[in-house]
Amino acid sequence: MKIGVIAANGKAGKLITSEAINRGLDVTAIVRTENKTVATQSIIKDIFDLTTEDLTQFDVVVDAFGEIREDKLHLHQDSIQHLSDILANTNTRLIIIGGAGSLFVDDQLENQLFDTPDFPEVFKPLAKAQGKALVDLRNRDDVRWTFISPAAEFIADGERTGEYILAGEVFTLNDKGESKISYADYAIALVDEATEGKHIQERISVLSK
Repeated sequence: MKIGVIAANGKAGKLITSEAINRGLDVTAIVRTENKTVATQSIIKDIFDLTTEDLTQFDVVVDAFGEIREDKLHLHQDSIQHLSDILANTNTRLIIIGGAGSLFVDDQLENQLFDTPDFPEVFKPLAKAQGKALVDLRNRDDVRWTFISPAAEFIADGERTGEYILAGEVFTLNDKGESKISYADYAIALVDEATEGKHIQERISVLSK
């Protein structure tokens, strides 16, 4: 299996790249500057310069792009729109690292986490930007996408336990009443989805046991 990881130099991208390589997959780092991952193959291009020809060589493209500056949050929607356009009507799957804020807090899928009273104000703009990008994806039937939301507490330097809970659209807590996951365990879940392809055109979520 051939996998391309966009923004592979980032914290999540590096761990996903390493996880995939450790499983014997053929991985290419897609980066704007020098490749700083363990991948021996790379494409050096800005995300908005990528073309259909660049990406259709892969079975799966992982979008690990992220932006936290408030005046640049529109890039979440813009970049996913671009990737969707160039992968439309192809066999290449697109897996996107999403956020927890757009998860629903009710089984009717009407109320989202970022609209609850206790959701931190500082994270609302980012959560809503990622939520808008997900809405755009849901409106497309020409892209083989999967959107994977992490737990509310997404821990960059957290422990790799090798285990996780797979959930769906509804915000979920583990048996300890926690919603957290390390980047390392998230990488395991993402590569599992990349290799198994069980959730095409779906949003799933993952959290620690």
